[in-house]
Amino acid sequence: MTGLRKLLIVEDDPGLQRQLRWAYDGYQVFVASDRAEAIDLLRAEAPDVVTLDLGLPPDPDGVTEGFATLDAILSLKPDTKVVVASGHGARESALRAIEHGAWDFYQKPIDIDQLGLIVARAFHVHALEQENRRLADTMVAATALGGMITAAPEMLKVTRTIERVAPADVSVMLLGASGTGKELLARGLHEASRRRGAFVAINCAAIPETLLESELFGHEKGAFTGAIKTTEGKIEQAQGGTLFLDEVGDIPLPLQVKLLRFLQERVIERIGGRKPIAVDTRIVCATHQDVDSMIADGRFRDDLYYRLAEIVVRIPSLAERTGDAGLLARHFLKKYAKAMQSGVTSLAPDARAAIDSWGWPGNVRELENRMKRAVIMAEGKAITAADLDLAGDAPAEPLNLKAVRETADRAAIRHALSRAEGNISNTAKLLGISRPTLYDLLKSYDLQA
Repeated sequence: MTGLRKLLIVEDDPGLQRQLRWAYDGYQVFVASDRAEAIDLLRAEAPDVVTLDLGLPPDPDGVTEGFATLDAILSLKPDTKVVVASGHGARESALRAIEHGAWDFYQKPIDIDQLGLIVARAFHVHALEQENRRLADTMVAATALGGMITAAPEMLKVTRTIERVAPADVSVMLLGASGTGKELLARGLHEASRRRGAFVAINCAAIPETLLESELFGHEKGAFTGAIKTTEGKIEQAQGGTLFLDEVGDIPLPLQVKLLRFLQERVIERIGGRKPIAVDTRIVCATHQDVDSMIADGRFRDDLYYRLAEIVVRIPSLAERTGDAGLLARHFLKKYAKAMQSGVTSLAPDARAAIDSWGWPGNVRELENRMKRAVIMAEGKAITAADLDLAGDAPAEPLNLKAVRETADRAAIRHALSRAEGNISNTAKLLGISRPTLYDLLKSYDLQA
């Protein structure tokens, strides 16, 4: 039976159990009569497809126990394809089952041939999804606009929007939290545009108010103490290209007036200058602040906002980008493992679970920093949740005893190695095992003395 795909049948009717077991001789079939048996078999065998009768004891005439079983299955193994069968209020039960996460529904009395086709299709879809995940695990990155690494529909929608507006000569405002990739998207917008000038970026929050005007508009020689030569500002440097104003909400009100004049007339005057200079520069700006509140409080000019925000693009946080945390983690792992010539090659199961469950308040920047740290701190070839400094933060419940044992074995071996200061013989004695067994475990778990 080894190598056959695993099918779990949850059915309390002995006659149907025999009939279904006989019908699915091409699979490795397991049969459960109630919720407890089903969960035990799910933990032990991890089947890819489950057929589930909603009418299970102690509620064989209702659907309460069936739905509780469905929820438990998908909680423990979310990728399972559950095919629900019931004769109890078929249409209503079907809709509820799909809402709860069931993959398909079939009404009793069961037609074995038709249900067999549904089960075969479920296995096929599950195999495709597994292959997609395998490919995602092995690829370095999935790049979108400007080198943005994403596979999330929420972020791909943003990149498609930017690609559409890039050729149009309009001002664009990017709104999103810190660390979401606003500058990367701004650079991608510039590269997708028809402009051939330079892409110039300036962080308005990082420059003192007294120097910001000079940085933006430039100055003439002798305009102020220390102005020993004429200097172009960022707006001039981006002639024919794009100027990215990061944290534009931090521009002081007097300077907002001068920036508004440039946007209206497309001319600037350097500090200490008398001659207006025509400049063809596209403005793309970004902020993490609530611009509407700033306008209401009088801290940001509404006429400047409408000039800067001809197109507004809202960037989702990392927590809102489906699947991107894991994808980016693998990218950063490869990047820093190569840069640091590290032997780290993968993410341990607890690390993957921690990455998926963490809220990432610092967004992509936080994830990159944690992965860089983890590559440095990892003791074996696999990064753990502890290496990410995420141990204990919403850990995932192991599916079966093997996963629990592996976690416990790793911890015990590391503790014994520490006590024995890396001495293999003493470590084996502390653990009560032979040296060859310890060597096998070290190799199996990618641990080093």
